[in-house]
Amino acid sequence: MSRSAALETAARYRPETRLVHSGTLRSEFGETSEALYLTQGFVYDTAEQCEARFKGEETGFLYSRFSNPNVSMFERRMIELEGAGAARATATGMAAVTTAILAPLKAGDHVVAAKAMFGSCRYVVEDLLPRYGIASTLVDGLDLEQWRKAMRPNTRTCFLESPTNPTLDVLDIGAIADIAHQAGARLIVDNVFATPIWQSPLQLGADVVVYSATKHIDGQGRCLGGIILSSEQFIADHIHTFMRQTGPSMSPFNAWVLLKGLETLAIRVRAQTEAAAAVAEALAAHPKISRLIYPGRADHPQAAVVKKQMRAGSTLVGFEVKGGKAGAFRFLNALKLARISNNLGDAKSLVTHPATTTHQRLTPEARAELGISEGFVRFSAGLEHRDDLIEDFVAALEKA
Repeated sequence: MSRSAALETAARYRPETRLVHSGTLRSEFGETSEALYLTQGFVYDTAEQCEARFKGEETGFLYSRFSNPNVSMFERRMIELEGAGAARATATGMAAVTTAILAPLKAGDHVVAAKAMFGSCRYVVEDLLPRYGIASTLVDGLDLEQWRKAMRPNTRTCFLESPTNPTLDVLDIGAIADIAHQAGARLIVDNVFATPIWQSPLQLGADVVVYSATKHIDGQGRCLGGIILSSEQFIADHIHTFMRQTGPSMSPFNAWVLLKGLETLAIRVRAQTEAAAAVAEALAAHPKISRLIYPGRADHPQAAVVKKQMRAGSTLVGFEVKGGKAGAFRFLNALKLARISNNLGDAKSLVTHPATTTHQRLTPEARAELGISEGFVRFSAGLEHRDDLIEDFVAALEKA
């Protein structure tokens, strides 16, 4: 079956079905679960076949740094879920972000990015790119006029995450994509907090979408991974050769684990979103909390944008505990179910203190500008019963 025919076939099915069936390659043994191909390389019937493979004249696998059956299955399943033309899986989420941003650029180019982003992403844009002669400008992602004013003749890439980490601001992807395209730039969206279940950046106008598959896609804290999805031309022109030559590739075993994670992604994300919404509702008026933000609530600052571009809220809640760092730490240390971790999207509920972890490298002034106070906590809902989580939070807040 040709690639276009496969996509047409997949388009007949809803996301839940694609997450179970898309991209599966079966060996001659006809296994139910995808087989594991734990191999570095491959052998060829003849020297002529080997030559044809390396020239690209014959399809097939060459070396697991370039491609592997398990990795290809993971890529294909994500392509059909996301509605992309092509994809490349990476060793980690940050490998996906760094490759997607850096690979197409050269010295003299310019990048515009939203200030509110994961600390490592901000490092790539703000610290790493300038070392290679690539200028960058950070803007308030919610202010469309700042995006317009930041564009230069040499702007090639815009980057954002939405909802943002950790304050869950929701940026207008379609409007920012229009601004980027008018300036001749591409828009890359980190879609981790929304997941492909609740938001489809490529359909909203983005050119590239990246994921840390470590988060919801695995969803059980087992392995690392990332993926870049875009058009066939973008992947062929910018990503494939860069990855082939530099090697930030996903391992076959991790790809197999992530394939298993995709089978339950929709079920898990729905349950986690319902739990997050319930916790947000229970805590919104709590006297020990001074601010709460959740994309599924009517009081979210960008509720209209959420309604326009997301199919539901999020698996995450952000809130500020009164008493600053000391109050937040007393609350975190008193929790029994939700565990302290910098991860998210796991089957176990997790809580993070961004000011001392994911965003600790920022200055206090930069954190304050982003709304990351000393009392701010990020909660990632797991699969526990929502009432148990609410009881755990309420009890811990009494000690804050």
